[in-house]
This record gives sequence, structure tokens and C-alpha cells, in this order.
Amino acid sequence: MSDLVVDIRQKHETTCRFCGGRSLRFPVTRGDYSYFECGSCGNHRVSRTAETVIESGGASPIRLREVPAWLEAERRRGVQVPLVLAKQIEAGTVPAYIERLRIRGFRSLADVALLPGPGANVLIGANGSGKSNVIHFFNMLSWMLKSRRLAEFVSRQGGADDQLHGGSGTTPRLDTEIRIRTSTGRNDYRFSLVSAHTNELLFTEESFRYSRDDLDTEAPWNHLGVGHREALIVEAGQGRDDGRAPEANRQTARTVTHLLRNCAAYQFHNTGSGSNFKKTSDATDHAFLRADGGNLAAILHWLENEDIRRYELICRHIQRVLPGFNRFEIDEKYGKVGLRWQSTHFDKTFGAHLTSDGSLRFFALATLLNLPGEMLPGVVLLDEPELGLHPKAISLVGDMIRALAGSRQIIVATQSPLLVDAFELDRVFVLEMRDGRTELRSPDREALGDWLEEFTVGEIWQKNLLGGRP
Repeated sequence: MSDLVVDIRQKHETTCRFCGGRSLRFPVTRGDYSYFECGSCGNHRVSRTAETVIESGGASPIRLREVPAWLEAERRRGVQVPLVLAKQIEAGTVPAYIERLRIRGFRSLADVALLPGPGANVLIGANGSGKSNVIHFFNMLSWMLKSRRLAEFVSRQGGADDQLHGGSGTTPRLDTEIRIRTSTGRNDYRFSLVSAHTNELLFTEESFRYSRDDLDTEAPWNHLGVGHREALIVEAGQGRDDGRAPEANRQTARTVTHLLRNCAAYQFHNTGSGSNFKKTSDATDHAFLRADGGNLAAILHWLENEDIRRYELICRHIQRVLPGFNRFEIDEKYGKVGLRWQSTHFDKTFGAHLTSDGSLRFFALATLLNLPGEMLPGVVLLDEPELGLHPKAISLVGDMIRALAGSRQIIVATQSPLLVDAFELDRVFVLEMRDGRTELRSPDREALGDWLEEFTVGEIWQKNLLGGRP
């Protein structure tokens, strides 16, 4: 593969599709394609061009030794991706991501293998096909590794029997294998859980290893024991595992723990009268956006005071979908903040209780997908983000997901063909329910070749050529 050259000398004035303002763009050319970074919001546009970047004295071009296949596919398609990913590739600092996940025995996931790539991955399927069970599995991982409260998660979700496919009589054990890809190798983590007579899940195996890419063989497993109720890999990463993990492997345990405990699933569906959107929250609760968006006001209040450019970008996104929206008006009173916004048509402000369900959900999505990296999890999971949104808003959400996908892995469960249109076919996974079991597969690009010439991925799905339909 030839070098990708970023020529920082060329600048073009244009209007950014994301922030809507006039901004400088820096062309990046490889073959017949160029893409540009917005100087205001940092997002990227990819386009076909006949121009060629020519190096000359005084330039400081960035040469990328390798471009991932998934990024190349998105550039060929002409979608938008952030320049930050190109810089990470050049520096060898592409974020760690889940490369392989196999689940056997969790709810409807009797035996499912998922091979997600870095960036955005999309799960499609009919109601009840198992998309949400994939999301719930990541929730379980977060409980298991972040707070080490697997037992509480199981209890809240109905007990051990409800977590096993068909119950413990049908599936006595839950087996999981996870591979995390880093810039130098493969970090593997596997565990098995069985149902105890107390309706809890107990570990019958927990192991991890790290295998270098420059070696042909797989490393031996580091075993952490059996019979425990909470994950021991957390202790292994901290050196508190009674010597079960050698010093050289503690970094592997830390890598696995750090990524998997920072998987966060977001669902902003609850916008009813008792929704947390409509309650006040502590003004200091702004470290990260909560899964239900309940501290959205605190996040926006912090951004307005500490990161005004990002706050204004979020407001501009909302204005593209809600023309009457001007800006948020969030004031702190006695340490509490509530969600309010100002209309362009009136002097008064409107609270969350006077805001439509779709608008509240879009407020939360626009904020989440434009947060600074330190306020985001390592893996972002979105459960049907299109719910209640106007088609234009769905398209914009797709653009924002693609932009964020340059810096972290995202997994989206959706039933929206319009949202699916935002992504490459190779990043789509189809889920179907057969005989009570979720089956997962990737579409056959070769078989769909002629259709892809004329129709978008979403349109092909609507024609029932991908499956994943009732």
C-alpha cells in the first residue's frame, strides 16, 4: 500500500457539514480521494478529487505507513471520518478495541461469534432477535469488572437462571472468549460461569494471556482459579492476586480490565413524566454522561463554562434539527441544575417538561457524541438511538457516530434503515432468531454486488436481501 500524505500547506475555504461555519480544510490525498479537516470542529469530509498532493521544500507532511481496510472502505464510500484517526495510525497509537467476542449461553445468545472492527459496528434485526441481549452482555461485563458486583447484576436481572439460555436446565454454563487488539498484539480473556444453588453465578474458569504479533505462536494462559463470585482479573492487574499472574502479565490484565470495565451502554428512551431528564441533578455530576442521560443538564452546564467551543458545536447540531432552538439556559441553584433552553421565537425559556420526547433524546445524543475523549468510555454502545427522531435527525446522528468512531469503538443496535445507510456494509451484522436462539452473520458483499451499485445498505435491508426482518 502506498503512503498516505497529509500536506499541511494547502488550505481551502468551505462550509463544514458538521458545524455549519466557514472553516479551513487541510486536504489529504491518496490515489483519487482527498479528505479535509474542519478547523473549527475537527470533523472530516472525504471526497473524490482529481488533484494530487505534490511535496516541495519547506513542507512537513505526515506519512501514514498503513491505512486500515475499514477506514479505506469508508474513504472509498465518501463518508466523514475524523483526521485524529489518521494521526493515531501514523503515531502507532490506535486505541485498543474488541476484535473478537464469542458468547455461549447468555440469554438468547446460545452460541454467537461477533467480529467487530475499530470504529462503528451496527447490529440489525427484527424485534426480539437478540440485539439488546448483546448490549446487556456488555452491561454485565461493566458490572463484573468496574464495580465487581456481578452478584448484584445477576440479582437485579432476575437471578442466574434467567441469564442462562433456556435456563440452567438447558444451559448449565455461560462461556465467554474476548480478544482485545492493541498496536502490538492480542489480549485474550475468557471465563465460564455456572449457576449455583443460591441462584448466583460462580466462576469455574477465568484466564487471560497476551500474544505478540511478531510471534507465530499463542502465549500460554494465566489461570486465576475457580469457585469465586467476582472477577479476579481486576486483582491480577493490581498485583493483588497472590502471585497467580507473573509481573510481566499484569499489564495484560490491566489492558483487559480497563477496556471492558469502560464499556458503557446508552439508552435515552425514558422521557416520561418520571424521567431523570426532567429532574434536577447535582451540578458537580459532570464526569461522564449517565446511561439514561439523567445528568445531561450538569454536563451541558460544565461544557458551557469549561469548553465553550464544544458547547456551541452541540447547540449548532441541535439547531439543524430544531430550528426554534437558540441555546441552553442552565443556571445553578443551591448546587442543583435543571435542563432548560431558550427559543429563538420567545424571550422565555422552556424546561424539559415542555420539550418533546424526540427533542430530549436528540439533546442527549448530540451531547454524548460530541463529548471530549476523557468524558467518554472506551467502547460506546447505543441501543436504538433512532427512537422518536425525525429522519433528518437520524442522518445527523449517523454522521456524528462516524466522526466519533475515529477515536473509539462504537456498537449500535438499530432498526432504522436510514441509520444503517450511514455505514459500510462490512460493518453491519445481521441478527435473527431461530428456534429460540440468536444467529449472527455478516452480509455477503459479493452476492450483493449488483444491488450495491444501485441501492444503499438501508434500502437493500428494506428489500429483505440482508435478512434481519420479521
